[in-house]
Amino acid sequence: MPQLVPFFFVNQVVFAFVILTVLIYLFSKYILPRFVRIFISRLY
Repeated sequence: MPQLVPFFFVNQVVFAFVILTVLIYLFSKYILPRFVRIFISRLY
């Protein structure tokens, strides 16, 4: 099982953190403000 080999495990953990940080940045910068603007415009 490659998950238990330390090299592959470290590689998977690093890529998981990189992908998570990129997704969180993209969502907080581009996607979520658009939804907030739409919600506020519908509220008024």
